[in-house]
Amino acid sequence: MVETDTDLAALIGSRICHDLISPVGAINNGLELLLMSGMNMSPEVALIDESVRNASARLRFFRVAFGSGDAQPVPALETSGILRDLYAQSKWQVSWPDGVAAPRNALRMVFLSLLCLETGMPYGGQITIDHRDAGWDITGTADRLSINAALWGVLAGQSRAERLTASQVQFGLLPAIVKDSGQQLTSIVTETTITLGITA
Repeated sequence: MVETDTDLAALIGSRICHDLISPVGAINNGLELLLMSGMNMSPEVALIDESVRNASARLRFFRVAFGSGDAQPVPALETSGILRDLYAQSKWQVSWPDGVAAPRNALRMVFLSLLCLETGMPYGGQITIDHRDAGWDITGTADRLSINAALWGVLAGQSRAERLTASQVQFGLLPAIVKDSGQQLTSIVTETTITLGITA
């Protein structure tokens, strides 16, 4: 069996997240035990608690976005929990459709789409995720957008003179994964909205 570039990238992502989740979880558990033993929630402890929770949420999100994907459905409560924890203290409000248990490979594309929208909405905004029979629509709405035409052109398969940076990797990975899955990726940008569509 020949591994594609996206397969290898997913294996690397899965390995890194898997190895980091356990120690971060252990720190969180240890902190909970200290609080249960009577330790006061001082500003310093509160900062550690918030940082650990944020790190855990990011790892859970990245494990899906950059990890390997299969057809196994992810329960709706688990998905909404990941998004709730990740965006709780952020500039973006993200809503997951009620009761939708998406396959992990589809969820991977949706999560990568969210990262793309974050880049185009650096000042924050509202992001909605809609599931259709034919696929997904991920729409961001904000008063101010920041659209790099060359960067967003990558989603449409256009070549880019400069190499993508680490913070832009989702723009290269998303279209490659969508193509590997036999689906199509579309993007529509207006003055206040960005919509990424993934269709069969």
